[in-house]
Amino acid sequence: MKPAIGLLAALAASIGGAAAFDVNCNSNYASYYGQNSARNQKALGEYCKDATEDVIVLAFMNGFPNILLNFANACETTFEGSSLLHCPNIAKDIEYCQSQGKAVILSMGGASGAYGFSGDSDAIAFADTVWNMFFKGKADQRPFDDAVLDGIDLDIEGGSGAGYPAFINQLRTHFASDSSKKYYIAAAPQCPFPDSYLGTTLNSAWFDMVYVQFYNNYCGVNAYPTWFNFGDWDNWAKTKSINKDVKVFIGVPGSPSAASSGYVDGATLTSIYNSVRSKYSSLGGIMTWDVSQARTSGLSGSIRAALDAGGTCKHDGGGSTTSAPSSTSTSTSTSTSTSTSSAP
Repeated sequence: MKPAIGLLAALAASIGGAAAFDVNCNSNYASYYGQNSARNQKALGEYCKDATEDVIVLAFMNGFPNILLNFANACETTFEGSSLLHCPNIAKDIEYCQSQGKAVILSMGGASGAYGFSGDSDAIAFADTVWNMFFKGKADQRPFDDAVLDGIDLDIEGGSGAGYPAFINQLRTHFASDSSKKYYIAAAPQCPFPDSYLGTTLNSAWFDMVYVQFYNNYCGVNAYPTWFNFGDWDNWAKTKSINKDVKVFIGVPGSPSAASSGYVDGATLTSIYNSVRSKYSSLGGIMTWDVSQARTSGLSGSIRAALDAGGTCKHDGGGSTTSAPSSTSTSTSTSTSTSTSSAP
């Protein structure tokens, strides 16, 4: 069955007309998936049937280097004799989403969990493990079976900053060994600059995308224009970042209940996005926590419309011409399984 799903993904990519994700655009939309924040989370593939999101961030690997995964109601099965999640339905949906031109990356960390490295050697060894379990390497237990992710996101909100640059460098060494696809490194810092946990890492390792959380803080989008500090992050991107082409996203809550503070409606967010777009070339687009909240509130539609109207890359409707694998329509449970975080 796995080869058949892979063939379906390949055929969909070739005939479906879905535009491939382009990290260089300023009109990309990234959204987190996996924590059932709105308590109506659907199967991953359901969110890939249209062209709304460009990047899906799976949340979370909330324990490492002793791996702990949590995707709430999206995956509740484990490998036999193990506490490690085994998620064959998500695996099939990852391949389907990729066939629709979307990037699917895994977020490490979150607001709660047991994670962190003792030092560089610990981090390097774990990068090897991640490559083997989630990318093109080999492992006896792969949570997403043969599916190959498009990258890693660091949402580090606790512990020390030890080892993260070494982890990224080692992982990028693995990425460079595979010329068949592009891989991405992302981060999700809080908006106060510099970020308390990722500040040093952001200055010393390569990042392709930074999903700044402009909420739950004084510098959120709700404080625009007085305290909203996208300019600080644009300056970092151009003067401090190793990758001078790194893209900075405006991270927002998907609904009023998705965060303690920081939600703005679609019209207000569109105005902020257009203002930022006109001033800062580092802009990559918009991020929401999370997809279930943004889809339920309708904010996701407003975001897609704003990005397509003013951004550098227009959507052609890719994602609507190919049917998802049957597994995506059979695992739409609205279970309120315990999640690890109300926001990244």
